[in-house]
Amino acid sequence: MTEAEVLELYRSTGALREGHFRLSSGLHSPGYFQSALVLARPALAGRLGEALAARFDRQGVDLVLGPALGAVIVAHEVGRALERDALFAERVDDRFCLRRGFAISPGERVLLVEDVLTTGRSILELARLVEASQGRVAGLACLVNRMVAGTDLGPLDVPGSRKLPA
Repeated sequence: MTEAEVLELYRSTGALREGHFRLSSGLHSPGYFQSALVLARPALAGRLGEALAARFDRQGVDLVLGPALGAVIVAHEVGRALERDALFAERVDDRFCLRRGFAISPGERVLLVEDVLTTGRSILELARLVEASQGRVAGLACLVNRMVAGTDLGPLDVPGSRKLPA
């Protein structure tokens, strides 16, 4: 799926909003991506999950992890496409943690997913959670990449990591 196709899905569902927005990161933007409006449609969520999963080798991923709330469905659909379990992390006292009996086993290769990547803060926090569990970050995938070109994600600049749109 191309960047233009993803943007068209967001536009056609009313999920790409225009105006003036203050993002949760504190940044200001003339556009806002309300992924829930796209992901509420199972057929579209499935297509997007398959598109993200297609960029990764099933053998290189043991588990898919996304941050709640925005990437729960994304993680589920990518996990389904890769035939891997999909977990989500939740914020407790402003830190991501695994709850509900979720766990990452030592050595597990974890694909991090996000709906919209803006500053990378949530994904970096997930990477620390994976490392604290002695897992390994296998890569990064997102539906929309709003990051400024050249932004350093440090430990997430993993060879083979891919973002959608490319």
